[in-house]
Amino acid sequence: MENSILNLKPSNVWKHFYELTQIPRPSGHGEKITAFIENFGKKLGLETIRDAANNICIRKPATPGYENRQTIILQSHLDMVPQANSNIQFDFTKDPIQAYVDGDWVKAKGTTLGADNGIGVATTMAILEATDLKHGPLEGLFTTDEETGMYGALAIRPGFIKGKIMLNLDSELDGELYIGCAGGADVTAQFQYKDEEWIPKEDVAIKVSLTGLKGGHSGVDIHLGRANANKLMFRFLKDALSTYDIRLSSVSGGSLRNAIPREAFAVIVVDGKEKYKRIEEMVAGYEELFRKEFEGIEDKIEFKTEFIDVTPEIKLIPKDIQTRLIHAITSCPNNVINYFAEIPDTVETSINMAIVQSSKGLCEIKFLARSSSESKKKAICSSIESVFTLAKADFVETSNSYPGWDPNPKSAILSVMENVFEKQRGEKPKVEVMHAGLECGIILSNVPGLDTVSFGPTIKFPHSPDEKVEIATVQKFWDYLTAILK
Repeated sequence: MENSILNLKPSNVWKHFYELTQIPRPSGHGEKITAFIENFGKKLGLETIRDAANNICIRKPATPGYENRQTIILQSHLDMVPQANSNIQFDFTKDPIQAYVDGDWVKAKGTTLGADNGIGVATTMAILEATDLKHGPLEGLFTTDEETGMYGALAIRPGFIKGKIMLNLDSELDGELYIGCAGGADVTAQFQYKDEEWIPKEDVAIKVSLTGLKGGHSGVDIHLGRANANKLMFRFLKDALSTYDIRLSSVSGGSLRNAIPREAFAVIVVDGKEKYKRIEEMVAGYEELFRKEFEGIEDKIEFKTEFIDVTPEIKLIPKDIQTRLIHAITSCPNNVINYFAEIPDTVETSINMAIVQSSKGLCEIKFLARSSSESKKKAICSSIESVFTLAKADFVETSNSYPGWDPNPKSAILSVMENVFEKQRGEKPKVEVMHAGLECGIILSNVPGLDTVSFGPTIKFPHSPDEKVEIATVQKFWDYLTAILK
């Protein structure tokens, strides 16, 4: 039990976080966690309601003497990003997260930890359960499917929540208060084709694997310059196409729109074992090149080849399609597009080439665009659409657009939070605008007039198996939040 998170302080928060690690809750599979939170509220004897999108609101009355205070909404999302290292077997719909203490941090064994946004959920649960805190009326708002499209937030309607002040508990850097965030949109392109089944007997198949990249959150980590596995794989494929006239059988890279892809795999076919040796040498050369280019940013890049048998399952993407696909993906913009002119270190617009997946006559490419500027968000989406239109893709669409959150520097709750922070720590907090998407903008568009600030403890590398939460900042987060409520 030495490395158990149950030994950590504040014990009430870590107790509930441990419970969350035992309940599978990847995006799109929220049945168990929703039922758990609903039962939690009812067992406490608190008013607990669920809407059509399975969002949960739990209302707790004010403590004596605080009845006339304004109602505070504590908002967090229930789902987590399901990312695991390729060398472990893990089913996010069944298996519990294996969280452990590593020095000053809590991590998970080979998977995402779910501190994003499990720490926010656990903290709200601890406050709803507590009998020794002083606060006005509270609403715990637990939303669904934030990570895949903020679908729970999109469904919030006036009346479901009654408070006029909302504290979003989904930020990831201690000492920073967020008063605005970027909006986002999905872009999807598809190439449809009929697989070619005939492969000459002398041809050989090669599996090319790019692994070991850090990945990360496509909003929080996009400015770090990390490698995008899809972009690197197709950079190699373009060279291999022009040099050795390869045939592409399949490609697979990335799994979630809001995660920078850490791995990419391709199966290619070449005419003869001599070309296999040359491809092997080319891959080794690219591995050395990628390591050099990303020195100081990435530290585990592995680019390898594997000879595989030509079985009936291996089919070929038609030459015309593979050429258009490779050139389109190679030419697409990716990563940071621009920074705020008035806030030079803050990203304004970015694009993440998140997923490239081929199977059974269909290759699908998925992007997530983010921007604090609605017009620039539309512009980058239009740019991606143009690339695939010129490549004669069979389908190109921008969808699931959601608004950003416009900053309000004159927020009344922000003023309170700044004063409390300064009294507790003897310094001012940083007030920032976040490039990652938060649910605040969407909820504000559905329930106008909310006074909102987002904050949280320090969480590093969310959306990747390297995710970790800094233990000391969870205690600071608890102390700060409970002081704000008082």
